[in-house]
Amino acid sequence: MTTDQYDFIIIGAGAGAFAAATKASELGLRIAMINDGLPVGGTCVNVGCVPSKHLLAVGDEYFYPQRSNFDALKNGHNSAFDFKTAIDEKQRLVGALRESNYTDVLASLRDVEYIEGRARFVSPEEVEVNGQRLTAEKFLVATGTRPSILPFTGIEGVQYVTNREVMDLEALPDSMIVIGAGPIGLELGQMFLHFGTKVTVLEKIPQILPRTEPEIADELQRTLEAEGMEIHCACNIERVWQQGETRFVEADVMGEKRIFQADQLLLATGVVPNSDDMGLEAAGVIINKRGFIEVNEHMETSVPNVYAAGDVAGKMFLEALAAKEGMIATANAFENAKRTIDYDTIPAAVFTNPQVATVGLTEEEEMRRYNACACRTVEVSRIPKAKAIKEERGLIKMVIHPESSKILGVHMVAPDAADLIHEAVLAVKFGLTVDDIIDTVHVFPTMSEGIKLAAQAFVRDISVMSCCIE
Repeated sequence: MTTDQYDFIIIGAGAGAFAAATKASELGLRIAMINDGLPVGGTCVNVGCVPSKHLLAVGDEYFYPQRSNFDALKNGHNSAFDFKTAIDEKQRLVGALRESNYTDVLASLRDVEYIEGRARFVSPEEVEVNGQRLTAEKFLVATGTRPSILPFTGIEGVQYVTNREVMDLEALPDSMIVIGAGPIGLELGQMFLHFGTKVTVLEKIPQILPRTEPEIADELQRTLEAEGMEIHCACNIERVWQQGETRFVEADVMGEKRIFQADQLLLATGVVPNSDDMGLEAAGVIINKRGFIEVNEHMETSVPNVYAAGDVAGKMFLEALAAKEGMIATANAFENAKRTIDYDTIPAAVFTNPQVATVGLTEEEEMRRYNACACRTVEVSRIPKAKAIKEERGLIKMVIHPESSKILGVHMVAPDAADLIHEAVLAVKFGLTVDDIIDTVHVFPTMSEGIKLAAQAFVRDISVMSCCIE
């Protein structure tokens, strides 16, 4: 068996892997990128961000024009919806972006060899793939995650889908049960609701978006239910089964036995890391109880020459963060850069409509760290722009330091929240106070004034305030 020598072996081909490969190529290293499972590009371009956000936009454009807030458009704009054409257009977009953003980029990088196959460590310095041994000075594991399939009683006899298959269905289901009310379940559930499917969401935790501020989750649930989504929280799934093409779920909903049925069953019950069957134990790499690779603040595993980045490291499941981690891991490995990431300043979003966006500390975390809370929550409907366009959905919650008034966290559910959050990101990252935000002139009228309004709520009664008051 021959052995090839590299400076850097990257296992995976998603955002973290590509950021690492780009940095390593700039350093003039000889690199091997080894990938199996999803095609080049990983989750984001193939089965995650790109296809879902495209189809969410299709659903929005079909659903909302038929339900206008304005009297002049009360009859709406009716149009036909072609599900198969929507899926075909999504496939073309995914193919084109996979080519331009990953395949072409890979070809442009010098000294990067791409290998399709399953990589397994045989020692801390060596992996085996396709019957060949490869050695390297440093390794990066960036293999991502896959959908978690919980062992519900009867699940082995049910034809279900996850986020990987649901956006490739050949026909639009009349009804769908979604198990899981996290970001994936709610985004895909609303997408199919907007397409015309009757959607029922079942969640084990007492609120949707379990890691989100309760007020934000409650407001999103209110808006989703107003659109026709049926949501049941504190729901314990007892068994599932299938008769013909109908799927059934029996559940205990807050003490009441219920049976739900639908044409399709979508499991959105979290993810598991792609860390199994990789020989990590042979390399001495430690994983936690859930299978995620343990890393220190420099993205280094328990083995000094092996790093991990992205979802497989289990920090936050975000494409942009995976890329940052991959780049930082490479810089730390080969430049001894000692770079770290402040995860308190990393924003996250849920692309429902309205969207959810968050950065920094929650009220609960502030109480844990400071034993005090300074928080304000304002309704989006108070924003002058929202009043002008008759937008009544949403809340903005701001968390500040109880003594210095520095902004520690901002959490919102609002139209375009994923774009609006970035002023808050800068405030949290650079330690701005509420006075800094109030003193900053915002374009009037814009939805971004909502962050300024939340800051003003700490110093005045915003219920009796002119829109031009600083």
